[in-house]
Amino acid sequence: MREITLSQAVNEALAEEMRRDPTTFIIGEDVAEAGTPFKILSGLVEEFGTGRVVDTPIGEPGFMGLAVGAAMTGTRPIVDLMFGDFIFLIMDQLCNQAAKTHYMSGGKLTAPLVLRTNLGATRRSGAQHSQSLHALVAHIPGLKVAMPSSAYEAKGLLKTAIRDNNPVVIFEDKLMYQDKAEVPEEEYLIPFGIANVKRVGFDITLVGTSSMVQVAEKAAEILAAEGISAEVIDPRTIVPLDMDTINESVRKTSRCIVIDEGHQSFGVTSEIAARIMEQSFYHLDGPVIRMGAMDVPIPFSPALEDITVPTPEGVAANARKLMAGEMFHG
Repeated sequence: MREITLSQAVNEALAEEMRRDPTTFIIGEDVAEAGTPFKILSGLVEEFGTGRVVDTPIGEPGFMGLAVGAAMTGTRPIVDLMFGDFIFLIMDQLCNQAAKTHYMSGGKLTAPLVLRTNLGATRRSGAQHSQSLHALVAHIPGLKVAMPSSAYEAKGLLKTAIRDNNPVVIFEDKLMYQDKAEVPEEEYLIPFGIANVKRVGFDITLVGTSSMVQVAEKAAEILAAEGISAEVIDPRTIVPLDMDTINESVRKTSRCIVIDEGHQSFGVTSEIAARIMEQSFYHLDGPVIRMGAMDVPIPFSPALEDITVPTPEGVAANARKLMAGEMFHG
């Protein structure tokens, strides 16, 4: 099977869905001629024109509001938010308007839009362009949240998001845009709420999101060399969250570490760990361990930035402690 980058996979998904559905369009800053700073949208304006690949002024609240209105009146906008850090600027349009449209209209209206943005540190972009803020929107009822971990996942999840009748936020890791994976040329969708068991194991479960799936897989390799069998699970979407697959794994291994690049406190790791302890408590041989980014602004110093987010070595070290029954002090 051919291999393409995550960037190419996203481009293909957008092009295929825009050919399939003429009501679909892209809106955001530098999405047309520039193709975004990451060049993901290159070539789309040549095929679909400036009427469907719409460059906007620098005004995130404005173009997000336009997209919400367009979605409510029969189109399917795909909003390109250049950096996930800018999500603070559009919280009212996304969380107070789009997320509540179906509920407050008594089911008469929907807001079928997609917000495409990114997350991730270690790109040397500083504290205002390196955050992972997916937990903020996962907290809001009415929004779905997808977190692809590879080019294959990015294409399948984005196509599903575009066809969903609810507002969906999809976070892509900036550092993964040039990562390659096998991606079929034929049509496929990845359903929301169905986790992917990336690696089967029997001693400990590692649940990772987005690029932390790769961290978990590398940690599993380290542990395998030491005779510890780790199962790796990619939830794919955190809303909806496939707790059936996670619980099934934890009840088999009796130990679990949850890894996510968002800040650890009040984050995705906390939510998943709490659900495991509520639903699988009597199957556990130790506490569910959370591993997120340190609760500090992302440093600009490369040496400091690299230690703010979970690493395979760190995950393996905590797994050894958990296997040995050592006490954790958070």
